[in-house]
Amino acid sequence: MAAREYGQFCGLARAMEMVGERWTLLIVRNLLSGPQRYTDLRKGLPAIPTNILSARLKQLEETGLATRRALPHPERAVVYELTDYGRDLEPALVAFGRWGARTMTAPRPGEAVTAESVAMAFRATYRPEAARGATVGYEVRMGDFTLRLQITGGVLAVGAGPHPAPDLVIERLADQGVHALMTGAKTPDQALADGTVRVEGDPGLLHRFVETFRF
Repeated sequence: MAAREYGQFCGLARAMEMVGERWTLLIVRNLLSGPQRYTDLRKGLPAIPTNILSARLKQLEETGLATRRALPHPERAVVYELTDYGRDLEPALVAFGRWGARTMTAPRPGEAVTAESVAMAFRATYRPEAARGATVGYEVRMGDFTLRLQITGGVLAVGAGPHPAPDLVIERLADQGVHALMTGAKTPDQALADGTVRVEGDPGLLHRFVETFRF
């Protein structure tokens, strides 16, 4: 791999040599949700040129951050997934995402809202102290996609798709509905009253959700 070297004996410089190229961290972000096919990654990163995606995946493999695996019959597909070394980037990405979220209000023209970007928002805004060691499952329906959030003993796991046994289902009925809850622009009672969101399950859990996931 033709690495961009900074010529400094520094951990940050080494990290930037490995993941500092454009798009690399967003590919890692998407793979944090689980193994993905090349086509899945293209869908989750609609603006990435195909040659850049192929090059970045090759670099991630060469640096030991990701690997390819063939799915068993009848899938007949190859997926990319993070190694343990690659998953070690998660705390850094969460901190970076939380820092970047300070500038976010509404999407800019042309900006896509994807399952992976929203999943990262939940990781970045998760407040374990608010979870208080609870075990609770949420299913968040965002229109084009659904995410499952499982907190077990205070530890958060985020995945794509429905939750097998959610304690609360939250469905977004208006743009920025869930975002308004997470930023405090609307209280749970206001969002339910004006139809911004609807829930299935104990409405009281929406208050805990807002306390747990907050910008």
